[in-house]
Amino acid sequence: MHPAPQLSERITRLRSSLVREILAAAQAPGMISFAGGLPSADAMPILHDSDTSHDWQSPVFQQYGQSEGEPLLRSRLAGWLAESGLTVSAEQTLVLSGSQQGIDLAAKLFVDPGTPMLCEAPTYLAALQAFQLFGAHCIGLPLTDEGIDTAHLAEMIETHKPRAIYVIPTFQNPSGHCYSAANRQAVAEVLDHYGLPLIEDEPYRELMYDAVDRTPICSLLKRAPWIYLGSFSKTLWPGWRVGFLAASNDLFPHLLRLKQAGDLHTNRPGQIRVANWLVSNNRNNDLAHLRSTYKHKRDAMNDALKNTFGHLADWETPAGGLFFWLQLRNAIDTRPLLKIALERGVAFMPGEAFYPASSTPKLGTMRLNFSHANAENMKKGLKMLAGIVEEHG
Repeated sequence: MHPAPQLSERITRLRSSLVREILAAAQAPGMISFAGGLPSADAMPILHDSDTSHDWQSPVFQQYGQSEGEPLLRSRLAGWLAESGLTVSAEQTLVLSGSQQGIDLAAKLFVDPGTPMLCEAPTYLAALQAFQLFGAHCIGLPLTDEGIDTAHLAEMIETHKPRAIYVIPTFQNPSGHCYSAANRQAVAEVLDHYGLPLIEDEPYRELMYDAVDRTPICSLLKRAPWIYLGSFSKTLWPGWRVGFLAASNDLFPHLLRLKQAGDLHTNRPGQIRVANWLVSNNRNNDLAHLRSTYKHKRDAMNDALKNTFGHLADWETPAGGLFFWLQLRNAIDTRPLLKIALERGVAFMPGEAFYPASSTPKLGTMRLNFSHANAENMKKGLKMLAGIVEEHG
């Protein structure tokens, strides 16, 4: 018997992703899943190959690429970001293997064991997983109807001296909230005042069904360092794992070197496909189809919720994104309900899992995805889930 290998101290903080575990369980035959942010195949565009994206003799297939990403894509990313209001040069863009890699790079850039980091409460579960793996002390800021309370933000900066803040201001995951225009400006002013680096994550930006302000907070900053994360996994085929970041000039060189050390470069054929789509005649029609498909699914979920959870919970109809965020009127811990739900053939995400360890989770919260299930399964699954809540509430 060989002695156990000695592992790094960070392995003691390594936690498996509850989302990924539930998604594995959701693959069981007949399972109705409201758990992950899985896109609908009906919403995905039909993309056509070009000579460079499907030529087996092309260097795109035969050779390694640049760590920064394909020059063609980086140039078009700068144009794509300019349309959103964020003006950057192509040299400030870095192509990623999904925007999740950007969170990992940001964690490596900022976090040492014990480093204070600010985030929303609740926030994206996998971001917490990444920051806490490297030893971050994640401090949660409660969400308001407008976004985050900037007086409280300033107080937390003064008190905890955080190294950075991570936020999802547009169709926030898991809550679906969208910061107001005034709140975005106010947050930017606080971060500029303290020079606190911002990590702004925008994977759901293009999934807008009702008109709201989506100005990137990064575009409003005058002196604070920043990283802006985006993804094509929600608008194009997620299996390509093509995401991107843009960053202020003081941070970009470090992020590039971290990318080089991580995986050399993102898959090249997928990059070329995305670059071609960004300037294709079909792009705007594809986005309109995507939004129309998901708006229909959102409205169907809203109707089904009224018929099943109307007497059990409160929620806001999200203006975009992929999730409903329910607050049960009887605020029970929903985590024990998950095992029961899976045994009965329905999956959901307990809301308590989305809170940083330093925050007391708000009990009785549930995140429900509306993009994946069809209308019939939506009604069936929500009826089962409501029954479980009634039994154990």
